Amino acid sequence: MPSESRADVKALPWFYRTKELGAIFGTLIFFVIFAIISEQFLTWSNLATTFTMAAELGIVTLGVTMLMISGEFDLSVGSVFAVVPMVMAIMINHGVNEWFAFVVAMLVGVGIGVANGLVTLKTGIPSFITTLGMKMFWRGILLAVTGGFPIILSHKVGLLRYFGGAVLEDLRYSAIWFIALSIVFWLVLERTQYGNWTFATGGNIGAARALGVPVMRVKLVNFVLSSTLAGFAGLTTFGRFKIVDPTLGQEMELEAIAAAVIGGNLLTGGYGSILGSFIGAVMIGMVRSGLVLAGAPGYWYRAFIGVILIVAAIINARIRKKVAG
Repeated sequence: MPSESRADVKALPWFYRTKELGAIFGTLIFFVIFAIISEQFLTWSNLATTFTMAAELGIVTLGVTMLMISGEFDLSVGSVFAVVPMVMAIMINHGVNEWFAFVVAMLVGVGIGVANGLVTLKTGIPSFITTLGMKMFWRGILLAVTGGFPIILSHKVGLLRYFGGAVLEDLRYSAIWFIALSIVFWLVLERTQYGNWTFATGGNIGAARALGVPVMRVKLVNFVLSSTLAGFAGLTTFGRFKIVDPTLGQEMELEAIAAAVIGGNLLTGGYGSILGSFIGAVMIGMVRSGLVLAGAPGYWYRAFIGVILIVAAIINARIRKKVAG
């Protein structure tokens, strides 16, 4: 970027240079609205439950964010969210050691990410198509294996407590995992060479390749991260309910993309924020909880998220245009 352009960007008002600004203001607005509408909204029980819901979605969103910034999509995360805990549940019910079942289940998640990445990168087809196909394939496998019925654990599994068990009353381990993983990925994205590679790959793949960035490897790693985190998030839900339904995680991929976009990430890649995705996931959890407490019908949740997504995308595009000149 020329020195004049850099100077122009630095001269812009601070809010144009804050990727997470829209998500922060939106979250504050909804927080105030729901606090006024319902007295129960500010109770510890509701806030803990809200953050638990946000955490399960948010862990998925972290992986989706890394992949989006590198210029790709993963529509299979909702199916992976169900496949990984389903594998673990079936193995445990057949007498397999819980730790071994956990490792195998997570390796399945890693394997799906590798498959998504290799098919996309080797064939050159859009990741939208690859992962849409994988989404349908794995959902079909789930329904075929279970016959459409949920899998219930046959005995207590202590390991699951550290995924979805309670830490303090209604606050669960998933919230702790969400915070910890958000910090780790924020550091990776903002403070490491790999983070620079991720931004460069999504921003201008030709220029990134010319500068020596291993763009194919970056994309493949981010596909694996997306799938692995989706599977891990599924285990947090499994740890909370001790049951896995074959329809678990349906449409979660859309909610994760929505949370990322609300948080300031561009669908075109090369621009985004882990902090923004964190806030976006919290906002979605807050809207879901707030509408329930307000007595609104369940279908209003989808309507609200749809409107918020469109508004966020418009604001992000305008800010990015202003910054890019």
